[in-house]
Amino acid sequence: MSYNVNEKGYYGDFGGAYIPEMLYPNVEELQKNYKSITASPDFKIEFDQLLKEYVGRPTPLYLAKRLSEKYNTKIYLKREDLCHTGAHKVNNTIGQILLAKRLGKNRIIAETGAGQHGVATATVCALMGIQCIVYMGAVDIKRQAPNVARMKMLGAEVRPAQSGSKTLKDATNEAIRDWINNPVDTHYIIGSVVGPHPYPDMVARFQSVISEEIQTQLLEKEGRKHPDHIVACVGGGSNAAGAYYHFLDQPNVNIIAVEAAGKGIDTGASAATSVLGREGIIHGSKTLLMQTPDGQITEPYSISAGLDYPGVGPMHAHLFRSGRAEFIAVTDDEAMTAGLEVSQLEGIIPAIETAHAFAILEQRKFKPEEVVVINLSGRGDKDLNTYIDYFKL
Repeated sequence: MSYNVNEKGYYGDFGGAYIPEMLYPNVEELQKNYKSITASPDFKIEFDQLLKEYVGRPTPLYLAKRLSEKYNTKIYLKREDLCHTGAHKVNNTIGQILLAKRLGKNRIIAETGAGQHGVATATVCALMGIQCIVYMGAVDIKRQAPNVARMKMLGAEVRPAQSGSKTLKDATNEAIRDWINNPVDTHYIIGSVVGPHPYPDMVARFQSVISEEIQTQLLEKEGRKHPDHIVACVGGGSNAAGAYYHFLDQPNVNIIAVEAAGKGIDTGASAATSVLGREGIIHGSKTLLMQTPDGQITEPYSISAGLDYPGVGPMHAHLFRSGRAEFIAVTDDEAMTAGLEVSQLEGIIPAIETAHAFAILEQRKFKPEEVVVINLSGRGDKDLNTYIDYFKL
């Protein structure tokens, strides 16, 4: 079985491009050109150079000694929090801005939840001198104020989404509306492995630099290219797609995806799509989606602004359905406790999204000789107020 996308844009039963007719020209233009453009030597040279000199890659693979001691296994952290802008998101925005330039687009739109993708998009637009508009849920604008300020400082316009739950799903809806209204000059930089084909594949390819580096770094540190377990948090799932990419077809690597259970899977305040989702269409692709019996999208909930998405990317839906990945759901309380523990054991404050990945260490036992790589997808600066309020620091 293949875990990569097929030529029609599907991962098993999931994926495709379910889009309004107005968007066909945009999406078709991308489908026809993204592979040839990103494979061209001049694109690769510019992309690699920016990742190295601007983003600061390769990011370290760090042996977390105190965490390893506590949980009696060998835990490595892939330090995406050390990327310029503080998270993995910039790997993708660099790739997409270079693609947009080659397609002759002079206006960029994006959606953001936790604000990290918005910051990463505003960053590359400033770098390239291109107009940037970021859609963000009104609720997220309040809880992620530092990132909103960063976007504005970088010259982006931040537009609030006031509909629905006023979070990531609604920001995505607004961005898609904008794209329909501005099809010729605008490129939509989607921030995760969601949306119509080719976005899930394109974003996964740009993020695959993460697993590519893990292979090289593990060979140096452990004498082998693969870990026993690779762990990442999953909302839409771009950091996870990047961490898993080069291990998808290696059955000896166990893939662990960590979702947000919110206040508990059965509370009605959750974002654990693998448990609660059914097949459906959201934002242009067929995937697993939290919905009511009559097909209305259920409002997701998580304390982390980046994980409260009602679906998952089609790659992850396929990994779940096929049994290739192990899915674990973690509550707000478990994630917050894990975030504090990582801060105090390793001197690294993780983003609350990332803290979900660390929370499985309390639930899931690993063997002493095993190598566990956790993708430390982002740093916690943006979440300090949430941490402070939660722990009454």
